[in-house]
Amino acid sequence: MSASELAELAEEEERRKKRAPWGVIALVLLTGLALIRNGSGEFDVGPPQPATAAAADSRVPGTFAGSAAPQPFSEPDRIRIPAIQVDAPVMPVGLDADGWVGAPPPEDPNLAGWFTGAVSPGEKGTAILVGHVDNKLGPAVFYGLGALKKGNRVEVRRRDGKTAVFEIYGIEVFEKNNFPGDRVYGSKGTPELRVITCGGGFSKQNGYAGNVVTFARLVEVR
Repeated sequence: MSASELAELAEEEERRKKRAPWGVIALVLLTGLALIRNGSGEFDVGPPQPATAAAADSRVPGTFAGSAAPQPFSEPDRIRIPAIQVDAPVMPVGLDADGWVGAPPPEDPNLAGWFTGAVSPGEKGTAILVGHVDNKLGPAVFYGLGALKKGNRVEVRRRDGKTAVFEIYGIEVFEKNNFPGDRVYGSKGTPELRVITCGGGFSKQNGYAGNVVTFARLVEVR
């Protein structure tokens, strides 16, 4: 094995060690802490909410016709969701000092975040992208997330020049005090993606009561 190959293996092992255990992230959400804290909810018409029929089928197998092979690590650069006119840059986010999953600056409504404690989009495992539903000026990047349907696609451009294309197989809203962390974040053994924003009911005292979660799986790399 060449020196460069050994270096790549060492880098991947270091990244693996830095990834947060899903149990920790699930605990953060199960204690009722918001994933994204800055949604305002102060508009006459709230963001669309997922239809019951859009719920992910828990029986969806880990492999399926049309799946694409896992990719090596590469940070995401941009996310596109044509069905809801999303085309936004992606920045890395982690856990902040209070144990929250970080989010992009709320002042920039068209910006998504990649949670660095998980895999990169296209790798084997579950990648996580987050973004605000709104801010004080109006709708933000993932305002329309709840309007997505099964079969819609999410395209994530990676810094290695490849685009990982994911097909949505479920969109659901979960209460923050009853968030199914294992179900949302757990690896199915294949490349998957979760796109998450705030959702559910809103109050000025507590903000949004839930999180909208989009479940998707890798179907193409181009």
